[in-house]
Amino acid sequence: MGEPGTSPDWSLGKRILFRFVFAYLLLYNLTFPLNFLVFAPKLVEEISKPYENFWNALVPVVGKHVFDVEITVRPNGSGDTTYNYVQVFCYLVMSIAATIVWSLLDRRHTSYPTLSAFLRVWVRFSLAFTMMLYGSVKIIKSQFPGPSLDRLLQPFGDASPMGLLWTFMGASASYNVFTGAGEFLGGLLLTTRRTTLLGALVSIGVLSNVVMLNFSYDVPVKLFSLHLLAMAVFLAAPDWRRLANVFLLNRGTHAAPAPPLFRSTWLNITAITVRTLLVIGFGGWTLWQANESSKKYGDLAEKSPLYGIWNVEEFAIDGKVHPPLATDESRWRRVVFDYPKMLGVQLMSSSRQRYILELDPEARTLALTKRDDPKWKAEIAYQRPDSDTLVLDGKLDGHSIKVNLRRTDPSQFLLVSRGFHWINEYPFNR
Repeated sequence: MGEPGTSPDWSLGKRILFRFVFAYLLLYNLTFPLNFLVFAPKLVEEISKPYENFWNALVPVVGKHVFDVEITVRPNGSGDTTYNYVQVFCYLVMSIAATIVWSLLDRRHTSYPTLSAFLRVWVRFSLAFTMMLYGSVKIIKSQFPGPSLDRLLQPFGDASPMGLLWTFMGASASYNVFTGAGEFLGGLLLTTRRTTLLGALVSIGVLSNVVMLNFSYDVPVKLFSLHLLAMAVFLAAPDWRRLANVFLLNRGTHAAPAPPLFRSTWLNITAITVRTLLVIGFGGWTLWQANESSKKYGDLAEKSPLYGIWNVEEFAIDGKVHPPLATDESRWRRVVFDYPKMLGVQLMSSSRQRYILELDPEARTLALTKRDDPKWKAEIAYQRPDSDTLVLDGKLDGHSIKVNLRRTDPSQFLLVSRGFHWINEYPFNR
């Protein structure tokens, strides 16, 4: 921390604001870089367990006594749970308390140049690694895989806003690469001091769009994306006068001072070397991990042996054939085999049912369970007279079923077959 006289004095307001920002960013990023040490999951779990236990004990108590809400859902795929909002409230209260105590006890320091420099380094790399991670899963298309066969059959109006966004993103590989490259570039620029401002500005542009998408399409990472945007603004804020001179006031501006982090030349060289190796290693790992994820869940994922959309030509329950009437809620319209562990059924009403699937190609059987009812079981035998014909025979909900199906060509869907055209004599808006 700077001693009086070693740097220009900060105003009282600036000192108080810095203390609050420091406390809040410290609390919010306290798990960095542990949350990125995926190569040592057991070590990370052991170290982070007391931290998680602390919040798991505190947040429900605060929720109950301050907001009169029972918190039963822990953080999961949604980052906007009641737990998360109460935790952010705790961050705010703790940061305000820390600011008050710090301000009362520390009247000696009139500025914090060293502390500010190291806070910026920490925030820079926390944001940079996050941006590179999210960029990599778009450059190598795994966050937004192409529309599944089941999704292609879903009535347009039945899609949730988030589902619509995922389909929109997944339908275009080039747009994935474009948005991912912007995120990855923003993160990469943040890793060097000379390009931090440019990286912050790129990240602000990219993250502003991400925040708007999350709010506009109800994607439950609103809190997280807002914090990332705030961190990018924090990194750009010290240069606001220089930016205003260039972009608003048409004035020249001075070069920003860039004093070394350490007094020792060897420490600075070591820091740069370690930084470079970490960035190269982490960047390579994120791209490799994105490719592995794509093999499991994305466009490179293994397809079902029965992959395809199968139209139901004849459907019988307990020996009675059901004609294809839209009013028959028990009759199947289509069966979808997409991912190896999933079977989808579209009913005549266009509603969908999904089952967890264990397919045995040798025995030619389909073992089904329900995601929301693991005790529910069904086993169906199948036959393939030819490559485009499928016959299912078995029991479902206590009734015997027999289904004759014929495979249809997915290229009938314009979303996957339209492609790109340089020339459009007329708009093709369907």
